[in-house]
Amino acid sequence: MGTRFLRHFFEPRTLAVIGASEKPHSMGGLVIRNLEDSGFPGTIWAINPKGYGKVYGRPCVKRVADLPEVPDLAIVCSPVATVPKLIQQLGRFGVRAAMVLSGGSYLNDHTDDGSSIREQMLAAARRSGIRVLGPECLGLVVPGRRLNATYASQPVKQGRVAYLGQSGMLGNAMIDWAAGRGIGFSHLVTLGDSIDVMLPDLIDYINQFSPTQAILLHLERIYDSQHFMTALRDASRNRLVLAIKSGRTPQSELSHAPPTPGVANRDVIVDAALARAGVVRVDNSDELFDALETLSRMKPLRGDRLAIVSNGLGPALLAIDKLITAGGRLAEFTDQTRQALVDGDFDVSLPGRNPVDLGGNATPERFVEALEIVAGDPGVDSVLVVHAPTRMAPSKATAEAVIANRKRFKRNLLTSWMGLEEALSARHECNLAGIPTYISPEKAVKAFMHMVDYQRVQALLQETPPSLPFATTPEIRARCHRLIEAAKQRGRDQMTHEETGQVLEAYGIPTAPSCYVFSAEEGAARAVEFEGRMALKVIHEHNCVPYRYRKHPHKLSSGLLQDLDTPEQVADGVRQLGDKVREKFPDSRIYSYCLQAMQRGKHSMQLCAGITRDPIFGPVIVFGIGGYKVNVLADRHVALPPLNMTLANDLVSHTHAAKLILEHSRHPERDIDRLCQLLVKLSQIASDLPELKGLEINPLLLNRDGLVAVDYAMDLGTPARHAIMPYPEELREWLVLKNGMQVEIRPIRGEDAPLITGFHSQLSEESIRFRYFHNKADLTKRDLSILSQINYDRQMAFIAEHVRSDGSKEMLGVVRVWNDPDNIRTEFSIIIRDDLQGQGLGSVLMNKMIRYCKGVGTLEMVGKIMVDNHPMRALMKHLGFTVHYNMEEQVVDAVLRLNEPTSEWQRHRLENQPY
Repeated sequence: MGTRFLRHFFEPRTLAVIGASEKPHSMGGLVIRNLEDSGFPGTIWAINPKGYGKVYGRPCVKRVADLPEVPDLAIVCSPVATVPKLIQQLGRFGVRAAMVLSGGSYLNDHTDDGSSIREQMLAAARRSGIRVLGPECLGLVVPGRRLNATYASQPVKQGRVAYLGQSGMLGNAMIDWAAGRGIGFSHLVTLGDSIDVMLPDLIDYINQFSPTQAILLHLERIYDSQHFMTALRDASRNRLVLAIKSGRTPQSELSHAPPTPGVANRDVIVDAALARAGVVRVDNSDELFDALETLSRMKPLRGDRLAIVSNGLGPALLAIDKLITAGGRLAEFTDQTRQALVDGDFDVSLPGRNPVDLGGNATPERFVEALEIVAGDPGVDSVLVVHAPTRMAPSKATAEAVIANRKRFKRNLLTSWMGLEEALSARHECNLAGIPTYISPEKAVKAFMHMVDYQRVQALLQETPPSLPFATTPEIRARCHRLIEAAKQRGRDQMTHEETGQVLEAYGIPTAPSCYVFSAEEGAARAVEFEGRMALKVIHEHNCVPYRYRKHPHKLSSGLLQDLDTPEQVADGVRQLGDKVREKFPDSRIYSYCLQAMQRGKHSMQLCAGITRDPIFGPVIVFGIGGYKVNVLADRHVALPPLNMTLANDLVSHTHAAKLILEHSRHPERDIDRLCQLLVKLSQIASDLPELKGLEINPLLLNRDGLVAVDYAMDLGTPARHAIMPYPEELREWLVLKNGMQVEIRPIRGEDAPLITGFHSQLSEESIRFRYFHNKADLTKRDLSILSQINYDRQMAFIAEHVRSDGSKEMLGVVRVWNDPDNIRTEFSIIIRDDLQGQGLGSVLMNKMIRYCKGVGTLEMVGKIMVDNHPMRALMKHLGFTVHYNMEEQVVDAVLRLNEPTSEWQRHRLENQPY
């Protein structure tokens, strides 16, 4: 639904609380008292059918229609059975936003008319366009506007952290936890079981309109994965985003969605999605604040190497155990650091090594001296101070010494003051000084690893991937679509083994040479073509389904015979397998029998790769150890398509398979690169073939000769919706410029960073100034990632590309648009290489972008042009833009209406009213 009318929730001037009374347990009464206690400066009315004159000093009316004016926000605390009618009345009265705090277990129970209360609420909201937050929400708090519209038990401190959650009670607890840690909020909202306003809507609003430093998310269920991922990816580029999600186990999962084929626990898909969006996921609510403290107070890390300085070996060893099991690294000191520690007689347990044990008699001064040596080591990324109080080094005195000398330490510092009495004052001092501090070494290490994870996912967001190993073509897509259409016309929802092999070969994935026969006689005749032993598999309906495993894969009933030597054995095998299928699966149609040479030797490793479809996140790429036993699922890792080589490498690196390759392969980099190429091709298949439901290659053999798919299965379903919009291949087109140059106009992709760099280097200072409004000599790595890796859901960039005579490519120009989350207005920019201006390329690019934006329903295109950019001003007039001078910014504004608004809200937005 977007950010429509959300301003009324966060910036109301007038409020109406429905169901408020002065009874001790009145939820509406609690809301009015919290509003008064927070100092809300606007007007508050109460609505109660019992006809009270006033409620806590606020005027009260019987009905919505009796209100003296339309309130910006209505807060509904009435019994939930009355809520649908109230939403209808509020909508008719002109109210734009309603927050429903009431709820109950019978929201989904069907009433006499056959619909549930939830369905009635949503229908009432849609008739008038009113936005509804809730039911069963805690409410919302915006301390900066003195707004506390909740039934929470205590006030909320103002800060720069936004908390957006799906549980009212957890929101209550979050307020108390934050108060205990001195953390304030810019916004605190819980959705409850919201029917209309969803979490991505709130993320978009906060990202657009709030100076929030960090966003904390509590997730229970995800509805629209594409909107969710787009909002998260936009937000995480601008601020820190931390998330906690329940539902790690099937028992606590609330979506009740069917299982994901080939994935034992759907939670790994959530992990992959959050990491892809640049979000740090934590395990529990306590970790949420530990991670927030670390990430908001530490400088960016250079790596994951941690040094530990302690006044006892035992606590330091606990920290090391936690560090290694969490995937971190213990820093190794340089010879210079080792010698300095030995010469200073600092370490009483492991002289010159990490951890540094200063001993129980270490004074605060010794801590400072040791920290200065360790923090100066180039092989150290962060230092953890672990301290247990002693008479010679009280916690507070040691903390004060560390704080006073903190500028002498060249690395990030984390502290763990162990204990609950004396250590409290030390932790308090560090909190005041802005140094991350934790109650135990394990918590400190866990928080450090959150920082490592954050750096990793942010680096992936900004990584400019190498060029793609494979380019799909319209011919390849058409060939595969014909295969799928032919299978559907025959009434099948799966592809045969032979058809699946053709799809894989079309995308450059090598398959084992296979011979398909239909009778024992044909099998015997074709067997003479093979040298050595053979394998025979029966292809029938039941075993053409991917991710369907048997407990005994080598039994005859599994449909596979191995090590056949003679044509007679092959013929006999065809008869045996056919009889067994007819016995075990009488309703399963036999398509053919597949004959292959046995794939043994060459030190092959069995892997599994493929595509599955999650009911929430859509297509998912899977990879791990291969085989047909259920325990292979333990090594199955996942990633959301589309993938590039960098993301594919990240997926492979997390598997046990990667460790085996690094340990046993003679050419590990080559083998991992081959696997990454295969995963990118699978990602392309998932994007090109939306009706593909599942594809499993198992086993996929990796050996010195490369990769070969031995067995595979593919089934079909309804067209998939990707969580991350894939590359829009259909928008590519080719044309010839006035000077005869052949050019391809296509959407930009992440691999185009080198093209952008070369293009920028050929621009004149004037062209750069016209585009960026200042001279920008070089593009940073972050600039390149932002320019090349875009959300096709909300952004688009078309580049003009030319292939030189030597086969290399060059970029000639680019046009970009950035849509707002509600698709009301899009802002464009365009730049053409200086030597190609006057060839009509600017007009071609702008016309293509205008057609695209019209097609996706955007209402208006706007842009800002420098006053002395006369060619661009002329182009805008030629294209039909309205052009006028903006005195305040001293630029020329260009505006083009693309589509007409269909609602009052859209008209208001176009008139720049902040709805």
